[in-house]
Amino acid sequence: MMKKILTAFVVAGCILLAPAQAGAEQTENTALNINAPACILLEAQSGDILYKKNADEKHYPASVTKLMTLVLACEAIENGDAELTDVVTTSKEAASMGGSQVYLFEGEQRSLEEMLIAVAVGSGNDASYAVAEFLSGSCQGFVQKMNDKAAELGMAGTHFCNPHGLHDDEHYTTAADLAILACYAVKVPKLLEFTEIYEYDFRPDPKPLKLWNTNRLLKWYDGTDGLKTGYTDKAGRNLAATAERDGLRLISVVLGATERNGHYTESMKLLNYGFNLFSWEDLYPQGAVITNIPIEKGVLNSVDLMLSEPVRVLQRKGEQKELSLRYTVNKRLLAPCEAGKNAGELIVYQGEKEMHRYPLVTAAAVEKCGLLTTFKKTLAAAGLYF
Repeated sequence: MMKKILTAFVVAGCILLAPAQAGAEQTENTALNINAPACILLEAQSGDILYKKNADEKHYPASVTKLMTLVLACEAIENGDAELTDVVTTSKEAASMGGSQVYLFEGEQRSLEEMLIAVAVGSGNDASYAVAEFLSGSCQGFVQKMNDKAAELGMAGTHFCNPHGLHDDEHYTTAADLAILACYAVKVPKLLEFTEIYEYDFRPDPKPLKLWNTNRLLKWYDGTDGLKTGYTDKAGRNLAATAERDGLRLISVVLGATERNGHYTESMKLLNYGFNLFSWEDLYPQGAVITNIPIEKGVLNSVDLMLSEPVRVLQRKGEQKELSLRYTVNKRLLAPCEAGKNAGELIVYQGEKEMHRYPLVTAAAVEKCGLLTTFKKTLAAAGLYF
């Protein structure tokens, strides 16, 4: 059970449970026998690494590249810079893309939504190029945005040369970097709505074209709703996948598999390892009041601080570790103050190592008090009353 000790602006508690890092420390030695040059498994919310093998080794992503294309497109929609109903016109360059394609012809017009389905489901190189040109005016401009986003996310071992993943010696990434991207991607609105589509009627009669999602885990592995496959002769078989069970979302990345379905089988090994060995331990629910702090110049003298999200820690099943919880709050809070204002943090530690941070926000709005009330408060603070 949680034991709390209050000192000034710090509360500490201890609870016996296993943090995710218990898995990470054994990543290279655990006998999973992953038959691929590089892989990684992590929990999506925290980014905790549960298993890895050569995760920082350089590899060619092939069509897993399209995950970044989808991220930028979905963010453009979320930010109001584009709409799903926008018309995307296929250029000559887009129509000439080889490899995996949806057979767009020069001048063909499709909605942005249809184009993104073609990217996510059919892995269309032509659709990826058309989307890139539509969103940035040129493919080169879009690629710059891809690299800027990679830098923003901390993908230090990644460099993009195109939006589709056709081979280029200078187009590379790592399993660890793709895991970072995947963790980010699952939180981008609408993205999983595209990657979980298994089949789609893209082109009607007289030459119908039905797209089938290249990610077979959507049918083979319960809880899967993304993300993206990739294959070229030089890259091998790649897959960045995500699945959710009982509120636990895992991300797996497998790069360079050589067996025909190797990127699927090895991804399922990783996901099984994660779901079988790890689970959430709930410490506090969202909205739980952690402390109460003074507020100056308000109609109230203090305000509760609560959690804006639940506090959960990933634990290895059957093991126990001692964690401590501490919070810090702003030294000074002034009215007027709206509800939901960030005013501190709850921090989870294992020993002295920081694990996670959770925002503490004001539980209610506090209005600024008038001059008379302020005067009365000042007198009361001095021990004078009237």
